[in-house]
Amino acid sequence: MSYAQVYGQWQQDPEGFWLTAAGGIDWVRKPTKALNADRAPLYEWFTDAEVNTCWNAVDRHVIAGRGKQPAIIHDSPVTGTKHVITYAELRDRVARLAGALKARGIEKGDRVIIYMPMVPEALEAMLACARLGAIHSVVFGGFAAHELAVRIDDCTPKAIIAASCGIEPSRVVHYKPLLDAAIDQATHKPDFCVIFQREQEVAKLTPGRDVAWHEFQYGVEPADCVPVAGNHPAYILYTSGTTGAPKGVVRPTAGHLVALNWTMRAIYNCGAGDVFWAASDVGWVVGHSYICYGPLIAGCTTVVYEGKPVGTPDAAAFWRVINEHKVRSFFTAPTALRAIKRDDPDGKLVPPLPTLQALYLAGERADPDTIHWAQTHLKVPVIDHWWQTETGYAIAANPLGIEHLPVKIGSPSVPMPGFDVQVLDEGGHPVSPGTLGAIAIKLPLPPGTLPTLWNAEDRFRKSYLNHFPGYYETGDAGYVDADGYLYIMARTDDVINVAGHRLSTGAMEEVLASHKDVAECAVIGVADELKGQSPLGFLCLNKGSNRPHDEVVKECVQLVRDQIGPVADFKRAVVVDRLPKTRSGKILRGTMVKIADGQPWKMPATIDDPAILDEITQALQSLGLARG
Repeated sequence: MSYAQVYGQWQQDPEGFWLTAAGGIDWVRKPTKALNADRAPLYEWFTDAEVNTCWNAVDRHVIAGRGKQPAIIHDSPVTGTKHVITYAELRDRVARLAGALKARGIEKGDRVIIYMPMVPEALEAMLACARLGAIHSVVFGGFAAHELAVRIDDCTPKAIIAASCGIEPSRVVHYKPLLDAAIDQATHKPDFCVIFQREQEVAKLTPGRDVAWHEFQYGVEPADCVPVAGNHPAYILYTSGTTGAPKGVVRPTAGHLVALNWTMRAIYNCGAGDVFWAASDVGWVVGHSYICYGPLIAGCTTVVYEGKPVGTPDAAAFWRVINEHKVRSFFTAPTALRAIKRDDPDGKLVPPLPTLQALYLAGERADPDTIHWAQTHLKVPVIDHWWQTETGYAIAANPLGIEHLPVKIGSPSVPMPGFDVQVLDEGGHPVSPGTLGAIAIKLPLPPGTLPTLWNAEDRFRKSYLNHFPGYYETGDAGYVDADGYLYIMARTDDVINVAGHRLSTGAMEEVLASHKDVAECAVIGVADELKGQSPLGFLCLNKGSNRPHDEVVKECVQLVRDQIGPVADFKRAVVVDRLPKTRSGKILRGTMVKIADGQPWKMPATIDDPAILDEITQALQSLGLARG
């Protein structure tokens, strides 16, 4: 069946489509209907069903006779260790941890914060919560104490599961002091904390509150799976970059199971026994959907990688993992590929990759130059796809498990079933093909997407539903071409207005990235008294490029003029060593704009390295900007 037929099937009968997809899940009580519109525009799915996520991700595969199959491969170049956990071992480990949590009073509906690095125990903690019907909230390991405290107060966890430390290539990240400080700051106090002690740093436990991971589980009765209602929250995930009150995205259990199971075959073309690797972190939505839940629900082997794209030990790290573990589908962020390309611009470190069927990119716009590099050297399809923390899986993709559609570089291809994607003008009216506008999705959103924000229904409506009634507002800007392919050009606030012309900073970045010396770039709009806004480029050069910076800048300015035109008013760029990013790889353009315009700004909680902003400030001051 073709993509057009599958999408058409969903359009004609959404209810039937999702009930058929629900056939891939083991139910305690099967759903009799898919959509519940009783509280529209707050839609829910499979609300009359009962199900357990952990059963579907672990136990059923053991019962099906695949207990000896690897469930998790932990590959940790930062510690020099590798470890395989089979499905049978995973079931026993998760049931034991769940039993220990149950013995300490954790039950259905209780919240548990998980604050851990990229170790299998992080997945076990998530699955143990799911086994009991407890609602987990994973906080990226190493997050600042204040940000952790804010999340503790918002979701009021009964327990916190943490590691003693995280490990970076050049340092140990001390998690326990951050956890202690966060609990001190928080108004809400957890009943207890479980600490996974790593040999690289054994943390001091707080008597009466903290218990060590192994001691906690000693001699307990393993716990069975607890059925929950279809709309029971599986987890809360706070969106990165929040300030003040955090935005807790709620993930409903049944829709999450049905949707992720469907995507593993339809989008990633993976099934039972295949090795799937998402090079992300459990603290982000990709880690939830495609390190932990998606691959395990589908019976795949998932890779948990504790390392970097470069530096552990070099720019060939990813290719080693793919070949060593026979990875079939690989998912990473464009920023990781750009880091590899910057260190290895000619692809000399890329070996043949016989098991790899495709590379998937998401998390930010994939610039054409990076895609060309990957296509040339990896010799597999490079699939850009687009989704959000709020949706939990791809809104638009090239569904290799259904049909390999023609690739259009710069486009994440076409909407997936469940997503009726529209491009709207400021008044909420659909625009013609090729016209830039706000991207919105006609309600209802499909199963597994957010039904609300945790304890913040009004904020959910205000953030996503009120601007365009009848639609979910994505916050992204772009257009659809005549063939129905979607192009994501920028966040809505990254569309700049230059002398009345609405221009996409993403389109300018595409042009700059095509320059032979440019490894990575960003464009922001800075305040301009005459024209409202004026674009400014930041350029990171390839390693080995020793050309004078003013020459490269001059060529880049000309390139934008030639390819976009004088209307872009692109006259300024500056060479910097690196760009400020969140730990998930997103460039902090909003912060850069505030610095450039001399406005007050706050250090983003999710920033990877705060020192970079000093370098950016100095670069802006050299241009006469950033004068606060």
